[in-house]
Amino acid sequence: MPSSNEPFTQAANSWDLETLYSDLASVKGKRLTPVEKRHLRGLLCGCSPAEIAEKLGKNGKGVETDLCATIYRYVKSLLDKSDEKLENWRNISEWLDDAGYKNQSIQHFRLL
Repeated sequence: MPSSNEPFTQAANSWDLETLYSDLASVKGKRLTPVEKRHLRGLLCGCSPAEIAEKLGKNGKGVETDLCATIYRYVKSLLDKSDEKLENWRNISEWLDDAGYKNQSIQHFRLL
């Protein structure tokens, strides 16, 4: 359903989004919403909450609030980091990379 004008589609090139969406949905108890997916892809593309808001034409504080109530909580729960403090929005992509959600195929082919 995402159109070619959909922001943050390049996240699909580097991340296993379908597995990540599925795993986060298990933690949430239902599927991620299109907005949650968009916000997650923005983070995975290296965008700050303010940059995500700008690209989506939204209020920066609103996006930050949404992320705290949704994606940040889901990722912390998924990775058993509920007791850890989220120091920076960049922690999300770092934690997910460490957990193996980033595609390794690009790096693998460069080594061959």
